[in-house]
Amino acid sequence: MTETRQKIRAHVGSNAGVHFNELVRRSDFAPGQIQYHVRRLLEEDRLVREEFYGRTHYYPPEYDEWERAALALFRRETAREIVVYLIEHEQAAPADVADAIGIARSTLEYHLDRLVDHDIVEKRYAERNRVVLELATPEATGRLLTTVTPTVPDRLVDRFSRLVDDLLAGTPDST
Repeated sequence: MTETRQKIRAHVGSNAGVHFNELVRRSDFAPGQIQYHVRRLLEEDRLVREEFYGRTHYYPPEYDEWERAALALFRRETAREIVVYLIEHEQAAPADVADAIGIARSTLEYHLDRLVDHDIVEKRYAERNRVVLELATPEATGRLLTTVTPTVPDRLVDRFSRLVDDLLAGTPDST
């Protein structure tokens, strides 16, 4: 394996779920070089490529399907904040989560749909038919959460989405 390929693989190994553009930003290589070497790493089964919600993510092959989806979602600041809140509170009502992290209920539901679809968060009905949120596998979720920090572009996209939601809902920006 070439030195360039080793560097790319090492970067993906320490930043599982990284986007192509982030690979380009964080390396000294041209986008074409990275494309070429990533393609070769994929052919050699040294990397795995997954698409989640319109973005391509790269992972070391040792991550399973659930872990890959979780890592991709944790790169979104809002999804990450929802999960952190649930780690700290074990279970909560959706309104409490939205209020605590300062997002519109529609924004919460957008991210919850994805977190529930990938078995990261469970929605269930408690007494008086009230919805309760809790993590499906708190230990595994906590372990993976510590490996991801959203990038600046990811955070900017989330904050822009929050601003638009707040404007549409007619509430002041809470970030």
